[in-house]
Formats: sequence, C-alpha cells, structure tokens
Amino acid sequence: MNEQRKTINDKRMKIIIGLGNPGLRYRNTRHNAGFMVIKALSKKYRISLRKAGFHGVYGVGRIGGEEVMLFEPRTYMNLSGEAVGAVCAAKADGKGSFLVIVDDVNLPLGGLRFRESGSSGGHNGLKSIISRMGMDFPRLRLGIDPGVKHEGDLSDLVLAPFSRQEREGLAEMIKKAVSCVEEWIDKGAASAMEIYNR
Repeated sequence: MNEQRKTINDKRMKIIIGLGNPGLRYRNTRHNAGFMVIKALSKKYRISLRKAGFHGVYGVGRIGGEEVMLFEPRTYMNLSGEAVGAVCAAKADGKGSFLVIVDDVNLPLGGLRFRESGSSGGHNGLKSIISRMGMDFPRLRLGIDPGVKHEGDLSDLVLAPFSRQEREGLAEMIKKAVSCVEEWIDKGAASAMEIYNR
C-alpha cells in the first residue's frame, strides 16, 4: 500500500501555472489575469483547485486526454518563484513541461504572446521565477494595457480592476488563452506560437 501511495504521489505531469496575488482584494485586478485563465480551465474541465501544497493551491485532472495539474501560487506575485520552484521540483515532467500564464502591461488588452523562453520584461513575478528556474520555460503573456495614457506608478495600473467596458475583451482573451493552453498540451509550443502569436 505504501509503495502504491508513493508511486501516485511521485507522478510527473504537465503543469499550468497562473500568476496573481491571493485574496479578495486582488481578485479582479489586471495582475490576476493568470489566475483568471486557471479558473476558466478549472471550470471547463471540472478540475477543482482544493488541494494545498507547494506554497499554492492546485488540482489534477485531464485536458485533451492528458493528465495535468492546474496551479495557483499563494505567495504574492513578487515571490512566485518560491511556489513555482517547489511545485516543479516535485511534479514537472522534465524541462519545458510547465507553462506560466502571466499578465503583460506592454500588450493591448486581448493580445496574447506565447514564448518558449525569455527575460522577465520587467514583470516581478517572472523575475522571481527566472531567479529560481532560469529563463528557459514557456510562458503565455496576456495583454492588460487599457489603451489609455496612464500617469503615475505602474503598480497602480496593474493592481486596478478591469473596467466594465473592458469585460467583453477580457472574456474573449481568456477564451483564447484557454484554447492556447489546450494547443500547447496537445501539439506543443511551436504550434501554439504559430496559431496564437498573430
């Protein structure tokens, strides 16, 4: 029985990681776009995020016939690397088997960019992950730029909620992001980039 439990606990799989900040205060903010995609995947595939571990919450289920983990760090954004490092050390199925979904203030609302590696682009969550994992991991960037001039601290923008007028565009972006994740799981990064980086 112990050997069976050990085999199940040690099982490796693809991990889809959405970045954001925990707590009701941040739930609908731009910085939590990554969490929003995880929630959409959770709902579509009935993968409940009820397990706690690796400095986050997660659920395991099947997408496109493949067993995967959905994961949300419960560290704050700037410490995302702690959670991502822990979950990947325990569960990732080798290099390139985890995907980080993250907001990007340099992309217009609704825009997507899939990359197999790269710098943080000034994003503190990615910066924290890169410090633990290096630069070579796939990431899906979600555009959150409202398209209007912003004056003041950038943190004020990313921690602000989406406006009512933006919600239709936000919903469409989340839908496209879910499709992109499905493509990555089924056919890999090259196919996801070809389709969704237009």
